Amino acid sequence: MCRWIAYIGEPIFMDALITRPSHSLVEQSLNTKLNLKADGSLWTTNGDGFGVVWYNLKNEPGLFKDAMPAWNDENLHEICAQTKAHIFFAHVRASTNGKVQRSNSHPFKYKNWLFQHNGDVSHFPVIKRDLQFDVAPELFSEIQGTTDSETCFYLALTYGLESDPKAAFEMMIERLEKSQKDAGLNISLNLSCTVSDGKSIYTIRYASGDTLIKSQFYSTDMSCVKDLSGTCSVLPESGVIIVSEPLDRLGDKWVETPRNSFVAIEDGEIYIQDLMV
Repeated sequence: MCRWIAYIGEPIFMDALITRPSHSLVEQSLNTKLNLKADGSLWTTNGDGFGVVWYNLKNEPGLFKDAMPAWNDENLHEICAQTKAHIFFAHVRASTNGKVQRSNSHPFKYKNWLFQHNGDVSHFPVIKRDLQFDVAPELFSEIQGTTDSETCFYLALTYGLESDPKAAFEMMIERLEKSQKDAGLNISLNLSCTVSDGKSIYTIRYASGDTLIKSQFYSTDMSCVKDLSGTCSVLPESGVIIVSEPLDRLGDKWVETPRNSFVAIEDGEIYIQDLMV
């Protein structure tokens, strides 16, 4: 499983969220507190690759990712300390489907769209072929890796992500569950995903049945971020941070995203709706 963060707001240096907080994403790659496995045990490390992506002066975002652990890459610290952006994602991976290789590291990019994911599609190797037949022909050649996450992204793009993110996610979930059912498998999905087009951020938090759902939180209180010295980083008064795990060891300024919901963050406002699946 994985950990990820996303930010939207006034431009800030990315290290304010990715490397400096007391429980930063890099710290979580070594010592997560909420990354539970299906059996309830803790998945403590996320060392199977990382990625960071940001929107700055161009329509398409910049992307830096690798297959090595985030805690062992000095370039990540240098890039985050020197890069300011109004929207950025970062992700550390613990592999479940797909080998440890750069093409399987998140986030994934298609034109101006980004996607990152924590969770899994159970029995993905069994249903992979069936699912990928649904990917639009003009998109299929864009798939570079072997993960369930990347297939989910291109399914969502096929189903209209660029025009209606909520409906596309709902269709994606329905297709995943149908494929599991048609193969005679137990329906089991666990999806904590976020996407962006460079203007807005959209997330889902979904788990089928009574599956132990993956954690997801958001905050509009920039004081939720403490750097390693215990003080607040230089941050704007307004902005939204979405995380798999809080950056200050579960302080009181984080709101848990409801189960089986869709969140849109547009023009500084947060809209939450039930997923209709």
